[in-house]
Amino acid sequence: METIELWKAVEGGSVTSPLGFQAGGLHCGLKKTDRNDLGVILCEVPAAAAAVYTTNVFQAAPLLVTRDSLKDRRLRAVVVNSGNANACTGRQGEADAFAMRAQTAAAFGLAEADIAVASTGVIGENLPMEKVSSGIAQLPSSTAYGAEGAEQFSQAILTTDLVKKTACVKLAIDGREVTIGGACKGSGMIHPNMATMLAFVTTDAEVDPAALQSLLVDTTNVTFNMITVDGDTSTNDMLLVMASGLAGNRPLSADHPQWEQFAAAFRHVNESLAKQIARDGEGATHLIEVQVKGGVTDASAGAIAKTIVGSSLVKSAVFGADANWGRIIAAAGRAGEPIDPSNVDIKLGPIVTLEGSKPVAFDEEAALEYLKGDTVQIFVDLHGGEGEATAWGCDLTYDYVRINAAYRT
Repeated sequence: METIELWKAVEGGSVTSPLGFQAGGLHCGLKKTDRNDLGVILCEVPAAAAAVYTTNVFQAAPLLVTRDSLKDRRLRAVVVNSGNANACTGRQGEADAFAMRAQTAAAFGLAEADIAVASTGVIGENLPMEKVSSGIAQLPSSTAYGAEGAEQFSQAILTTDLVKKTACVKLAIDGREVTIGGACKGSGMIHPNMATMLAFVTTDAEVDPAALQSLLVDTTNVTFNMITVDGDTSTNDMLLVMASGLAGNRPLSADHPQWEQFAAAFRHVNESLAKQIARDGEGATHLIEVQVKGGVTDASAGAIAKTIVGSSLVKSAVFGADANWGRIIAAAGRAGEPIDPSNVDIKLGPIVTLEGSKPVAFDEEAALEYLKGDTVQIFVDLHGGEGEATAWGCDLTYDYVRINAAYRT
């Protein structure tokens, strides 16, 4: 039966599209260029909030502060800087992150526990707090409702990203219009095991905080946790969601009759943001989508899909437009998941290369033309069960090495 989506995408929408949210950004001197490097999202009421964090054992100081602020599952704002990760900076880094929280609270007249903190950039360097403090004091005059505030914030969180990344949808819940918007950054050091880099989602729906946290975890597992650029999990990864409740719907939880509809719309926003990160991988020229079906479980199919999309050999083949399906089956076989090696199918887009684990003659020129496209889809059927999953990544190019060989300099 055909699925009818009960939500619609909003062109140009972002974190300020839901009711009650402002955002802004400015340049305070953390970056060598004049690009924005300090931003804020502000909610006019206490918002239900939830977050997921990197599983890297070296966790940046801002994550400690955000965890502390989220003890009551409510937030009013999040302050973000780029250009400096404030990671592996010891007690001074923790003090600086708490100072960012305190200064932002003072600037906006809020309680310190109302503020989350996030940072991204170079690891192992102390924040130049004189610059950060001066910028925070100016944030209230740089914060606005609407597209301009969202634009300034989106620019403020970028590092090696080539483009800003936003998504937004609208849907009806209890007869009230509900909006979900998001913005994120990420281009390198992408192999999340919770969320990815920095991502921020806002909604004006009324959502039970515990249900929001559960939804965030479930959604992360099939969106942000299914992308990879280079196999590296950052010290600073965080995905944060805030719900203002100003749409006027009845509180959403798993018992609400429209919960699944809201969850699907929420997933769409997060999936869109995740795919934008994969597409904008450092030096990337292609988005790669790997769809695996026939796994023994969804989790097994997911592990195989992510192993394929993360393979340096598969990524290099896509960059070179080489229809080398042997690299795909080799990656699947080392994923550590149950596979019947005698019955696997592989397609590159519409081109069948393997059927029943037997090579199929195909038109090399047609495959070359397909692999030159912006998006390359790889389909793998394991014929081993009902499990299925999709993962996203990008090709591995000369530019990736160039960018990361001189990241600090």
